[in-house]
Formats: sequence, structure tokens, C-alpha cells
Amino acid sequence: MTIAPGLTATMLFLVEKADTAAMLGSGDVPILGTPRLLAFAEAATVQAVRDHLEPGQTTVGTRVELEHLAACPVGAHVELSAELTKVDGRRLVFGFTATERATLVGSGTIERVVVDRARFLARATS
Repeated sequence: MTIAPGLTATMLFLVEKADTAAMLGSGDVPILGTPRLLAFAEAATVQAVRDHLEPGQTTVGTRVELEHLAACPVGAHVELSAELTKVDGRRLVFGFTATERATLVGSGTIERVVVDRARFLARATS
């Protein structure tokens, strides 16, 4: 399979109480926490390349740039769109946006690296 720029994924997430800054410990307000916004964005990047990896391969996150621009309350639906913009060997660079209705909630870039799952896990546990 081939991993090339242009691969995309769009996912829709419902903001729940467990997703809030107050519950995640990243603040004390009951709105979407930045750590969960990042997790949503990473899920979209994983989805974008999932079907294009060789058997036994996975990707791991290595770098993130994130701007959290707007608050989302519990019950909001956040749409995450990720696009693979650059492939440099095993390094994959994604751009992403998060919106709630017509509001830009967040944007940024995520870098992931393609790894052999078994070798990666063996190194992590030794």
C-alpha cells in the first residue's frame, strides 16, 4: 500500500462531561479540554492512514502544534478533519481543523512516524 499526501479523514465527536477541562485536570471549567481536543485530532490522523499501512505497521505521534481557539460546552458536536500534507520517509505530517457548527475550535499540525508494531512494543517494554 502507498501512503501519499492527500489522505484525509473526518470524524464527529460529542463533547461529554469526561471531555471537559475540569474532568481532565487541565483547567477548572466545564468546556472541552485541550488534551481531549488533541486526542480527537490524533484519532482523525490515525484514521486517515489506517487502511494504507502494511500489515504489522502502525503510527505513533512524535510532534504536535495545536491552537485551541474556541470553547465548546458539553453536548457540542465537534468535527475533526485531518489531511496528510507531507510524507518524508516514515515521517507523516498532518494538518487538522476542528469546528463546531461554523466556529473554528482548533487547528494545528501533528507529526506521526510509521513503525513496526511488534518491534516498537518490544523496545518499549525492555
